[in-house]
Amino acid sequence: MSDNQQPKPYDAVLGNQNQPAEGAAVLGGIESVKLLLSNSNPKVRIAALQQALNYGESGLDLIIEALQDEVPQVQIKAYSLLIPLSKKLERALQELEPIEVVTVNRHGDIIQRQQRLAKYFIEDLGNHITLEMAYIPGGSFMMGSHDNYKHGDWERPQHQVTIRPFYMGKFTVTQKQWESVAKLPKIERKLKLSCSCDKGDNRPVERVSWYDAAEFCVRLSKATGKEYRLPSEAEWEYACRAGTTTPFHYGETITNQLANYRADKTYADEPKGEPVNQTTVVGQFPPNAFGLYDMHGNVEEWSQDISHWNYEGAPTDGSAWIDDNNPFHYLRVLRGGSWFDAPWKCRSASHPRSHQRDIRNYRGFRVVCDLF
Repeated sequence: MSDNQQPKPYDAVLGNQNQPAEGAAVLGGIESVKLLLSNSNPKVRIAALQQALNYGESGLDLIIEALQDEVPQVQIKAYSLLIPLSKKLERALQELEPIEVVTVNRHGDIIQRQQRLAKYFIEDLGNHITLEMAYIPGGSFMMGSHDNYKHGDWERPQHQVTIRPFYMGKFTVTQKQWESVAKLPKIERKLKLSCSCDKGDNRPVERVSWYDAAEFCVRLSKATGKEYRLPSEAEWEYACRAGTTTPFHYGETITNQLANYRADKTYADEPKGEPVNQTTVVGQFPPNAFGLYDMHGNVEEWSQDISHWNYEGAPTDGSAWIDDNNPFHYLRVLRGGSWFDAPWKCRSASHPRSHQRDIRNYRGFRVVCDLF
C-alpha cells in the first residue's frame, strides 16, 4: 500500500479502511473532523480528537467543545483506556481542566450548574512559582451596556467587536508572581519587591500603577520569549463575559458567595452580605466559562486603553484604543471592580478610569499573551 493509500486513524476505528465516516470524505479537512466528533461512537470520537490536533488551535477548540457536554474526568479516562493516546493528544488533554460554571437569578440563587473544560498553559517563573494562562477562543460579542442598563453614556453605544484567540491570566497577578518578576533586571523603571497592603503570597498584588504593570509585562516577556502585555478593554470584557450578555458572567447579579465586593450593597434582588474589606486569596470563587477567576471584584484591573467619553469611534477588532491626542491620554481604563466597590461597578461592562500613575490598595492587574 502506498503512502497516499495508508488508512487514516478514523478508517481503522470504523473498521473500514477505504471510506471514512459517511459524508466526511466529501467535506474534507476540519469539516470532516466536526462531522466525526458529532458521532456517538466513542471510538470514532477518539479518532476525531487525534485528527483535530492537525488543525492547531482551531482543532483544540473542537476538542474542548466536543468534551463540554460530557463528564470530563470520566471521558478523558475512557479515552486513555480505549486507545493509546498520541503524545500530542495526551499533552493537550493534560492542559484541559474540569471546572463548574454557575448561573444565578435576580435573587442570587444558583439556577444552573454546568460542567465544562478550561484550557491552560503554565509558564514557569522559577523557584516553583508558575503563571497559569487560560486559552480564550476567538469570537464576536456586543461590547458595552444596552439601553436597559442606565449607567451612563460612557458605556455606549453598544457595538460589535471581533476578538482573535489569545491567552489570559487565570488569576490576577499574585504577590509571589509579582516578586518573582520584580527581581528580574530593570527594563524601564524600578519595581518594589513588596508593595501590597494585604499581604499574602496568593493574594493579588495591589498598589501598583499602570506603569508598574506595564514594566512587569516587558520583564516577563524578555524572560520568557513570549509577548506578555496588559489586555485591551475589549479583550477583557469579552473574556469576562465568556459568551454571556447579562450584567455579570454569573447572571443577573452577584453575591458574597460569588465575589469579593461591597456585599452590603445590592444590585438586583439578592440579600445583603457582609463585606470582607480587604483582598482575598485568588481563585476562591467559581470561574466563568473560560476558566477565569475573580473577574468580578477582589481587585480592579488595569487595561491598555486610554479613557474616552464614550464608545463612538472605538476599535472593533479587539485592539486597545490608544490616542495620544485624546485630552484624557493620562487616564487608563480599569475593569472588574474590587473589594472596595459596590456591585454595579463590578459588572462586565463597567469601565472606570484613573491616572496611570495612581496606586490603590484595591487595584491590580492580570496579563494576556498572544498565541505562540
